[in-house]
Amino acid sequence: MDFNQSLVALSALGQETRLEVFRLLIRAGPRGILAGEISEALDVRQNTMSANLSVLTRAGLIRNEREGRTIRYFANIDGIRGLLSFLMEDCCGGNAELCKSVLQEIVCDC
Repeated sequence: MDFNQSLVALSALGQETRLEVFRLLIRAGPRGILAGEISEALDVRQNTMSANLSVLTRAGLIRNEREGRTIRYFANIDGIRGLLSFLMEDCCGGNAELCKSVLQEIVCDC
């Protein structure tokens, strides 16, 4: 993930509802959650939730799959790994390879 993409991702997480959605999808793991269930769980109107889900999707932090007339959302593990890698690329005095094991521990292969 480059600098501009990281800004978009961090900006997306800088809003309360979107951060709650992101954390909810992280907890859900590989099964994800239907859009309506996300709205219900967080007590947010569906049209408002739709806008927030779009922001997170454009930021690369979540992904979706259509299931008939519904949409299931998932945490985008590759996007999360990219953001964490960007944030840690200068760690350990610029020896980012020393931090690879930390990233592998933080982000599962769900």
